[in-house]
Amino acid sequence: MIKPTLFWILFVAICTRSSYAQQPDIPSKKEQPLYALIDQYAQARETKDTILLKQILTDDIDQLVSTGEWRRGFETAKQGMQRSSSANPGGRTLTVYQIRFLNRETALVDTRYEIQNIDGSLRKMWSTFIVVYQNDSWKITAIRNMLPNQSP
Repeated sequence: MIKPTLFWILFVAICTRSSYAQQPDIPSKKEQPLYALIDQYAQARETKDTILLKQILTDDIDQLVSTGEWRRGFETAKQGMQRSSSANPGGRTLTVYQIRFLNRETALVDTRYEIQNIDGSLRKMWSTFIVVYQNDSWKITAIRNMLPNQSP
């Protein structure tokens, strides 16, 4: 029979270990604005908010979508995004996977991009955002959407 003291030591050790293992990664102070930028992009796409898009995209934005279409310049990208959202209705979720700072004013933000189609199916993709620091804020200057054969 296990002594009560030994039981409590084991119980506390197991609980403590599992609580550390379940803590999510918390973005650093440096990364937080980039998480917010991706959230704003997702919100703008979901609500078709062209004013917010204008605030968070550079004028020379370029986007390569999973169909192979290139969208160059803000107006072309905006029209393509609106067309895509209308043609492919459903909830969009962008989850930041990793951030790599190339320097103090440029970063790559890799995200998991999922579209919950209205038929219930789930389209799983990747998006890479190239972001730049301009006029005291982070903006998206390029987007690459990919439809991989498999997830890592």
